[in-house]
Amino acid sequence: MIDQIAHRHPEGVDRAQLGWACASGELGQPIANALVSGLAAVQIGERDEGGQVGQVVVAAPDLGSGVDQLGRDSESSVDELLSLWQQHIDREQRRVLDGDRPYLTSDALDLEAARLVADAAGVDDPAAVAALALSGRRLPPWPDTVAGLARLAERFPLIGLSNASRTALLGLNAHAGLRWHQALSVEDARTYKPDPAVYQLAVTVSGRPPERLLMVAAHAWDLRGAQRLGLRTAYVARPVGDPPTASDRFDVHADDLADLADQLDKLQGA
Repeated sequence: MIDQIAHRHPEGVDRAQLGWACASGELGQPIANALVSGLAAVQIGERDEGGQVGQVVVAAPDLGSGVDQLGRDSESSVDELLSLWQQHIDREQRRVLDGDRPYLTSDALDLEAARLVADAAGVDDPAAVAALALSGRRLPPWPDTVAGLARLAERFPLIGLSNASRTALLGLNAHAGLRWHQALSVEDARTYKPDPAVYQLAVTVSGRPPERLLMVAAHAWDLRGAQRLGLRTAYVARPVGDPPTASDRFDVHADDLADLADQLDKLQGA
């Protein structure tokens, strides 16, 4: 299935409408001195084969049995459980951002979500719940990721910037073989994206002004957050991403990391 995934532009919206800049020199040269990337641009997401859908039964066989009992279409049932998981994460991160809840790491939120999913599947085995809570740390990279990051790393300092905790980020990066020069967790800012304090972590570590950093992401909301702090932006199309709208104006649009590297080579005058 992974090889059959098509990277699509937002339906009904072309690059010109979105105001994406191409290799025309419009942005000036160089476009950036360092790249900052969210993990959705480099790792397969929860809903893709090989992602957390595939990890559910691997991580927690008892949960897989519970899913089978929910109905004949176990794939649909798993998708419903993952929706429950993601809705909880999104809601609780928003509560942290709104000041309605003290900051908790992604580890704590994942455990809460795992308990909700296990309850919905009728599973009460603590070991299965604990295994499920850690399943997101075993997400594989996209097929183009390892080579793409290696190519980008030859030209730019690479900074990973994630909503994952420090511990989870270590596991994610180690499992997927991701190459960063620096990996930053929102745990250091004690908040979540798109709080400006998160993007400021990358600005501070890089030692460069925001306009010299290029934020790379598969989620338009992530890029909007970076824009508010003054970072330049590159949207990488992934099936799990949040596509841009007609009002978004990102500096670069790429179909994958190889395409991003090609465009940056041209923009940088390689």
